[in-house]
This record gives sequence, C-alpha cells and structure tokens, in this order.
Amino acid sequence: MEYWKNGILEEWNNEVGDLWSEDRNCNNQMKFINWKEKMEFYFILVEPSVPGNIGAAARAIKIMGFSHLWLVKPCDHLEKDAVKMAHGSTDILENARVFKSFEQALGEVDFIIGTSAKKRTAHEDYLDCSGLTEIIIKKGKTINSAGIVFGREESGLTNYELKQCDIVTHIPMIAEYPSANLAQAVMIYAYILSGLVIRRKEVEKNLRNVAEFNEIKKRIKSILADVGIDKNPTLNNRIMERLALLDEDDMHLLYSFTNKYEEKHKK
Repeated sequence: MEYWKNGILEEWNNEVGDLWSEDRNCNNQMKFINWKEKMEFYFILVEPSVPGNIGAAARAIKIMGFSHLWLVKPCDHLEKDAVKMAHGSTDILENARVFKSFEQALGEVDFIIGTSAKKRTAHEDYLDCSGLTEIIIKKGKTINSAGIVFGREESGLTNYELKQCDIVTHIPMIAEYPSANLAQAVMIYAYILSGLVIRRKEVEKNLRNVAEFNEIKKRIKSILADVGIDKNPTLNNRIMERLALLDEDDMHLLYSFTNKYEEKHKK
C-alpha cells in the first residue's frame, strides 16, 4: 500500500483485514485506508481565464501526488505562460481533459465537492475544507471518485453550479480580503487531500455489491418525487444536501430502505 511520509510517496505492505486507518500529527491529520484500488480525485477548473493559473494548478496537484486536471471551457491551457508556471508538470497540462460544459464534466464523478470563497444561498451547509478527509473516509466504499470544483478567477462558481455539487466547502481565512487565488486554492485542497491514499478491498463473490452514492441519490430523488417533496425546492434541496454527508453505514441502511420502498410500490 502507498502512503505519505515526510512528503514522499512510499510503499507500505499491510495485511490487516477490512479497513485500517491511522492518525498522524503532521501539520494536518493524515488518515489511511487499506483498500485495494486507489480512489481517483479530479481537480476541475471552470472557465479559467489566466493560462498561468492553470499551469500553477497543474504543478500544485502533481507535487501533492495527483494527476487528473479537468478544464471546463478554459483559455489556452498550453499557452507559454501556462507551460512556464507548470514547471516539471507539463504532462498534467498535456493530459488535461477539456469539457464543453459544466454538466459534462460532473457526469463522470461520484462525489462533487464545490468550493466558494464566501457563503452563498445555494447550500445551507458551508463546510471547512480541513474536514474533507473525514467526510471522504466516512463515505467508505459508496464512492470511487471525487471531483473538487473551482470557479472563475473573478466570480467563482455560480449558484446554479454550486447547487449541482454534493457539498460546498471553503478555505477559512484570517483576513476577509483578499481571498486565495485559483492556483493557491488548488494547492491548499491538494495538500489536504494528499493525506488520503485510498485503496479498495476486493469484494468477495458471495457478498452483495455495495451501493454507490450516485445510485442512492437517484433513488432518493425518485422517492421525494413520489411523495411530492420535489415540489418544495427548499425542503427537497436540503434533504439532498444532508444526504451527501451520510457515512457508509448510513448509506447502506438507506439503500435497504429504498429496496423495501421500491418492492412495496412495484406491487
């Protein structure tokens, strides 16, 4: 199993059973889970307008051990300033995926983490980014991937875009102004998430497959529509927002409930 030690990704072999986690005091709390396959993290920049910021973001995610940079309607991400700022990380730039729309990018990720410099009306919960590792660990095997979405340099993400995210997070600041720029924000989130090296344990053939987070969301949306709650956007959105914070055990209970609900309503 891979793990971080003094900023260096190393190999570590462990024969512990189902799940294993360890806390370490190294500026931020680092946690590790003994799963078989590495979970994927995608850093998604929405309409970045400064090539240098894209290059600096690419460098930030690479030095923290990540490799996936996704761009939604970006400026020229291979422009000379981008390449210059991505020093040693041009492979991240060259392999960056470019999407024509915000929705297209989100469609391939299980768990969407929005970022915002200030609290907006799109979500009631406005979470400190330092708690991301704990949230993701509690999701367990219900998610295989997470996308961290960063907005435009001048205006951030729109309320519509934030509503498409499962949770909205922020970087706590001592000073109210100025806020961190795009590349700095990417660096901070990459540093926080670098404490997670996640591998998924093989599921034995005689065990049922665990419920995926996206499947739970689809089922709950359907149930809310069945009982008419979808006609109350405030309550509907709040339920979906809190759903995103449930841990793996709660997800499994909810999955069992939705099974019983669907069985009863199919009769």
